[in-house]
Amino acid sequence: MASLLPFFIFASLSLVNAKSNSTFTPINRDLYHSSADLLEQIKALVHRHPDKLTVETIKTGNRGYKAEMSVVTYCRSRKEADDRTKFRILLSFGQHGRELITTELAFRILSILSEEQFLPDVDAASLNNILDKLVIKVVPMENVNGRKLVEGGDLCERRNGRGVDLNRNWSVDWGKKEKDYDPYEENPGTGPFSEPETQIMRKLALTFDPHIWVNVHSGMEALFMPYDHRNTTPDGAPSEQMRSLLSKLNNVHCHKRCMIGSGGGSVGFVLLKTENLSIQNLLLSIFSRETTTIVVS
Repeated sequence: MASLLPFFIFASLSLVNAKSNSTFTPINRDLYHSSADLLEQIKALVHRHPDKLTVETIKTGNRGYKAEMSVVTYCRSRKEADDRTKFRILLSFGQHGRELITTELAFRILSILSEEQFLPDVDAASLNNILDKLVIKVVPMENVNGRKLVEGGDLCERRNGRGVDLNRNWSVDWGKKEKDYDPYEENPGTGPFSEPETQIMRKLALTFDPHIWVNVHSGMEALFMPYDHRNTTPDGAPSEQMRSLLSKLNNVHCHKRCMIGSGGGSVGFVLLKTENLSIQNLLLSIFSRETTTIVVS
């Protein structure tokens, strides 16, 4: 399904032309919805398109801490949403509370999938032919509690509601500390999957069993592929195909500005996240400049 990834790039590039400001308190509501408003808008979108979209809210908690997460499922024919012959894609956004633009991208993509918005210079028939073969699950805001802390004034907060970095709470090399480890920013929790948000995402990944999981972040220009938790990339043809695809996306859509390779190897940081799941995992990041928004994955 390599032909679909430019769709996400197009959606991202046309999302917003954001001008930087030396002070950005309070949050600019001309650019970003509040978390409550965004989730309500998404639920209203689902309500208007019951033939293509469904939404469920998953709640869980432990040790006095509660979390919930909305999951939207897209299938052009809703009755085929459980068809295991279709290509399955999982898109997750807002894992870090401060990455506001990623959740706006989730809303933008859902608006395009529901055909309330359209991409310029994209052949609708060709796009629909691809979408007929897919089931897409979208988590528009993984870290709702952390997002609320940001909206309360802690604009640089990346952790969840009890101070754990959800991107360090997975089981692979859990607790491993790199040279630049920041115990405040990268608190991994009391153990692997200690956090309700991570538990929800793990269960979703295992039950949905996606062929590709795109985890969307913001803040730099890079197109990352496995591995995140080590300074290497996989061997073999699939890895070469992935690198080739990312190189094409970089040339066509990112003006050759993006770093390409593994998260662990390309920039020297290690994301202790990915489980032993048979999923091609891509990291998509969005970077806002003064007059344009550049998408990198």
